[in-house]
Amino acid sequence: MSDATKSNSMPLKESTQQSRRSFLRGSAAAVAGIVTAGVAAESAQSFLHPRSVLAQSTLTPDAALKELMDGNGRFVSGKTTAHEHDLTILKQHLEEKQEPYAAVLSCADSRVPVEIIFDQTIGHLFVTRVAGNIITPEIIGSLEYGVAVLGTKVILVLGHSNCGAVKAAVAGKSVPGQISVLYPHIQPAVDQAGPDYKAVTRANAKIQAKLLSQASTVVSEKIKEGGLKVVAGYYDIGSGAVTLLT
Repeated sequence: MSDATKSNSMPLKESTQQSRRSFLRGSAAAVAGIVTAGVAAESAQSFLHPRSVLAQSTLTPDAALKELMDGNGRFVSGKTTAHEHDLTILKQHLEEKQEPYAAVLSCADSRVPVEIIFDQTIGHLFVTRVAGNIITPEIIGSLEYGVAVLGTKVILVLGHSNCGAVKAAVAGKSVPGQISVLYPHIQPAVDQAGPDYKAVTRANAKIQAKLLSQASTVVSEKIKEGGLKVVAGYYDIGSGAVTLLT
C-alpha cells in the first residue's frame, strides 16, 4: 500500500490528531517565511513603485471596506455599475501597473465570482483563491505583495455557503489525491463550531483572518499603523449577500 493510500485510509481520530500537528507546523513554517517574504516585498516595492501613493489606495481602510460592501449591495439589488466602465480605457490605464484598493481571499468555488459579487471592474481587487479560503505561506506571500507593493487598504477573508472544502473537513473521510491536505487548516474551525457546516464556515473565515493578521509581520505592522484592516466575511450563494463577521 502506498503512503498516499495509507494516509487516506487512516482512522479519523488519528487523522485529526495529525491534522492538528500539521496545522501547527504549517503555521510555524508560515511565520518563519514571513521575514524573507517581507524583505522581498519591500524590495519589489522600491523597484516597481518608486512613488509611495497610488491612486486607488488613497482610500482609508474604512472607506475601502465601505466601497467593497456598497458594491455587494448593488449586486444584490441588481443595480450593478461595473459593466458601465470602458474596458478599453481601463486596460490601457492598467497595462503598466495595478492599483487595487482591496484584497480578497476567497474559496476557489466557481459560484463565488469575487469581482462580480462586489460589483468591481478590472484593477479594483487583488484576489487570491484557494479551496476553503485558507491561509498558507503562498497565500500570505501573495497578500503581502498586495499590501506592501500595491497599497491595498483592506483584506477580506471570504467564506461562503455550501463550501465543499468545509463539508469534506467536517466529514473527515478518505478522499482521493491531495484533497485531505486542506483538512488541517479547517480543523480548528471544526473543533470550535462542531458539525454545523454554516457555523464552521463562519468560524473558519474568522480564524483564517486572525491567522493572517498575526502570522504576517507585513500585515500586522500595517494594521498597527492604521493603514490596513483585515476582516472576515460570509457570502450566501442563494441571496448574493455578503455579511461581515465580528
